[in-house]
Amino acid sequence: MHKETLNFQTETKELLNLMIHSIYTHKEIFLRELISNASDALDKLKFKALTDQNILKNDNEFKIEIFINKEKNTITIKDNGIGMTHEEVVSNIGTIAKSGSREFTQALKEAKNNNNDLSVIGQFGVGFYSSFMVADKITLKTKSPDSDTGVKWVSTGEGSFTIEDTKQSHRGTEIILHLREEENKEDSNAEYLEEYKIKELIQKYSDYVRYPILLEVTKTIEDEETKEKVETVELEKINSQTPLWKKSKTKITEEEYNEFYQGKFHDWTDPLKTIHFKVEGNLDYAALLYIPSKTPMDFYSKEFEKGLQLYSKNVFIMEKCKELIPDHFRFIKGLVDSPDLSLNISREILQQNRQLAIIAKNLEKKIQKELEKMLESDRDEYIKFWNEFGINIKGGIYEEFGRYKDTLKNLLIFNTTKDDNMTTLMEYKDRMPEDQKHIYYVSGDNIKSLEKMPQLEGIKAKGWEVLYFTDKIDEFAIKSLGSFENLTFKSIHEANEELSSEDDKKMLDEVEKDNSDLFTKIKEALGDKVSKVRPTTRLKSSAVCLVSGTDGISFEMEKVMAEIPGDNPMGALKAERILEINSNHELFKALIKVNETHPENLSKYAEVLYSQALLIEGFQLEDPIEFANNMTELLIKASKN
Repeated sequence: MHKETLNFQTETKELLNLMIHSIYTHKEIFLRELISNASDALDKLKFKALTDQNILKNDNEFKIEIFINKEKNTITIKDNGIGMTHEEVVSNIGTIAKSGSREFTQALKEAKNNNNDLSVIGQFGVGFYSSFMVADKITLKTKSPDSDTGVKWVSTGEGSFTIEDTKQSHRGTEIILHLREEENKEDSNAEYLEEYKIKELIQKYSDYVRYPILLEVTKTIEDEETKEKVETVELEKINSQTPLWKKSKTKITEEEYNEFYQGKFHDWTDPLKTIHFKVEGNLDYAALLYIPSKTPMDFYSKEFEKGLQLYSKNVFIMEKCKELIPDHFRFIKGLVDSPDLSLNISREILQQNRQLAIIAKNLEKKIQKELEKMLESDRDEYIKFWNEFGINIKGGIYEEFGRYKDTLKNLLIFNTTKDDNMTTLMEYKDRMPEDQKHIYYVSGDNIKSLEKMPQLEGIKAKGWEVLYFTDKIDEFAIKSLGSFENLTFKSIHEANEELSSEDDKKMLDEVEKDNSDLFTKIKEALGDKVSKVRPTTRLKSSAVCLVSGTDGISFEMEKVMAEIPGDNPMGALKAERILEINSNHELFKALIKVNETHPENLSKYAEVLYSQALLIEGFQLEDPIEFANNMTELLIKASKN
């Protein structure tokens, strides 16, 4: 039959030249593109067959077949889908990107520089031509059920193509890739002639294509008669076809969910929670999300990437779509599949994609709702979650200028001085006595040490409950939150006047007035180390403590700032230090006596008391040797009296 040679458009030549002669990091997607095209062709045939069963002609076992020929250096992808007529081949294959080819060329150049060509190839309707990244010649054979003849199309991508009608009886499309032999071994296409590699690519990108993908494989079997090993060739189904997330939840067992999670996300433990749902309407999508039971090993490393796998019509698009999940839920593993998303949506377009933004917002609401439900109905499970990922919820409260604080505050739980179980802020509020006007907290490294804090003595005597803050992030989150149900947060480390009754305040004024000389001398001995020295009633059994001012940073924040590495100006920030002495303690009486009988020793006592208060707060002493010497000297003098 007559063969015709046609030239590509000028813009198309430039595009092809760019694809053929450039080196791309994701050449392997050529197979994904061809399989997706084959799947689309089968979809179109099935749709047409709804009104015209005759077009099937007893060929109704829809499938995609792949053949490897090492001798000829070819890969063949074949389907029994809708096929194409002569005119359709010229229109669909002969002309690349009818509109936007210049834009695509520019996008592809930029993608190459940004190592992001995976998302761009095919975005403008040129997915078929990604094959030229691995092939120096493409032969396409196709037949439409509407045509009596087949069509053969051949091109080397160098500016022209040939097209001719052929005698072909079977419906569908067959694409033969003649692989390019690369001079650079690192860029070799030879691996695409290996069965294992093709299997790997199918399972990576096309595992959930709804039609069976059959690969011709060579197997060694034992001859039943001779018992000799012989090689046989057969078609092996590679893809799993039906995605778990497309099935009804009622037909999926917990074991199936767990097995899918472990295999898909490489975790040997079962997930703590599975969230599976579908949305249909203006925007269709299915989501299968998991909350891990353990923090991933690399979760806090720089290498960790958040994000969900993204699919479109069961075809893999992207491994980590970070736009789908907010940072405070970055522990979530899972995937989203939406037929309304473009197969080759680029990273740049993702950031501006309205549909994706809607999906992301809905996912956020769904995860929030599931966590609230777990908190309400299964506190033990929620505590397991909190112990692993609670720090992310706290971080989400102050990140992005508190954008999420109004919702995330309901997920917070803390240990307290009263309840053995962890409590929510609302539960704390509901237990507050009428005379308590604030939510109180104490910060430190662990509950065991916090339970011994001197500042707790007075507030516990009032019967007021105190939250334990043991994460360095806790105070930052609470400062961002500001208040809860019109109740402000107060640290027991701060100079809180409301802890003293009016009678206490009068008594303290009298003590301070009567012993002004003592307090002045202690302040002078300590100099700028403290802003004030004063008596207190907040202490019951303890002799001394440090409290911070109400306007500056807290002691805990000071410690966090000091730990920031590098050239860190924040590390120089210090919390205001106020030394409080229990006026009812025997030590206070001893200080009065020292001031009267041996005032020269008072500065040593002041340094020791201040050092003790620092140690109680978890600070390191600037000069531990001096502290030890002062203690020794005072002990020796005490033994002589």
